[in-house]
Amino acid sequence: MPTALVTGGTSGIGAAFARRLAARGDDLVLVARDAARLESTAAELRSAYGVEVEVLPADLSVRDDVTRVAERLADQARPVDVLVNNAGFGVHHRLTDPDPAPHERAIAVMVEAVLVLGGAAGRAMRERGHGAIVNVASTAGYLAMGSYSAIKAWAMTYSESLSNELAGTGVTVTALAPGWVRTEFHERADITTSSIPDALWLEADALVAECLADVDAGKVVSIPSRRYRALMFAVRHAPRSAVRAASRRLSSSRH
Repeated sequence: MPTALVTGGTSGIGAAFARRLAARGDDLVLVARDAARLESTAAELRSAYGVEVEVLPADLSVRDDVTRVAERLADQARPVDVLVNNAGFGVHHRLTDPDPAPHERAIAVMVEAVLVLGGAAGRAMRERGHGAIVNVASTAGYLAMGSYSAIKAWAMTYSESLSNELAGTGVTVTALAPGWVRTEFHERADITTSSIPDALWLEADALVAECLADVDAGKVVSIPSRRYRALMFAVRHAPRSAVRAASRRLSSSRH
């Protein structure tokens, strides 16, 4: 059976990826910080879908832990066919705050770890001649809302660049750019969501199903739902001054 490795696979979009991949018959390697939650999630998936689920506790802000996950991806005796770089969190801190630690941790998890794990998976998959890498970015990457937008813009460009590097090898790379998704993500980040219209909310399971269809189709950028594709088309073609103004209004409503 194919094997998929999902970082942040015990909650939110990561858990939705784990369920969908298990439902289609993929064995799993789940990576997350909370060992007890990993074991509980693994047991549920084994029972529900009859797949093998390996757990790999790791804090992706710690380089030694990232190295362990990269070594698992590089193990050709136990090949990983799909990597989902999903681990992440909201950054509810201003760029001018005196303590840069929250931004540094976000960069470690959502930039440095993605770079290392994507490289490890890309090398191993290229050697085998097949594989898929999914990097969870965000529609926030098209906006200008602090370090989170900058990080997700990096994830988009990185994914496109890695896709170029692996073109013709049988390995695909897809950046997933979701909008507002109903998960515990926003509560954990202490982000106010009351001003977000109901029409802009997406369900994680539907979002993941659409993303995996895009992966199968070889798409490099996946923006689930027609409404978000239309919105991001408008954002990409709007004057940057207008995008910055909209970003300021969104940022003020979230604080």
